Amino acid sequence: MQDFEQAFATAFQLLLGGDPVLMEIIGLSLRVSLTALLAAGLLGLALGAGLAVARFPGRGAAIITVNAFMGLPPVVVGLVIYMLLSNAGPLGAFGLLYTPTAMIIAQAVLILPIIAALSRQLIEDLHREYAEQFRSFCVPLHQAMPALLWDARYSLLTVMLAGLGRAMAEVGAVIIVGGNISHLTRVMTTAIALETSKGDLARALALGMVLLLIALLINAAVAALNATAKRQAYA
Repeated sequence: MQDFEQAFATAFQLLLGGDPVLMEIIGLSLRVSLTALLAAGLLGLALGAGLAVARFPGRGAAIITVNAFMGLPPVVVGLVIYMLLSNAGPLGAFGLLYTPTAMIIAQAVLILPIIAALSRQLIEDLHREYAEQFRSFCVPLHQAMPALLWDARYSLLTVMLAGLGRAMAEVGAVIIVGGNISHLTRVMTTAIALETSKGDLARALALGMVLLLIALLINAAVAALNATAKRQAYA
């Protein structure tokens, strides 16, 4: 029991003291995940809106595929990206393996289907409500899609926050393509796995506390966005 108490006490000291190694790991984790979220969000929202509004042959199969990819195993994603970025792969010449860029790609690939599938469902439901109005005013698709995205902005922000939470918690794919290299590709999840295996519970606990805090902040942001959306709906 004393060992656990000491580990928690040391973890708090590391956080409150602004341990430079911890701050470096936390900063890299945020940069990687936020960049991946931005890339996946731009593509995912466009893809989701397109699938929600457009009608084309094979649309049903495309929706099923996107929904299925929500459950992509992270280690499989990491393996595929590793093969693409390795020296023998088609993108090996860019030298991206074991860099933060490779980790960004892995996280973006993992959360892209989540954002696309959830946004598609939201926008499709909204499009059903406005379909008659769009038809009566002869609104073309390229104008309807931005209008729907704007009207669903609070719900879509919730989707984006869900994607961020998924990205921040990822360990399998990023450790394969990033290598968990100190001062280069070590993020919170991979550092927790490493420090736990080394027996450094204090450092692992400190990083775990930060991850829990981020999860709480994400959930608080989701609740605030939902409350704002409800107030505007009843205004």
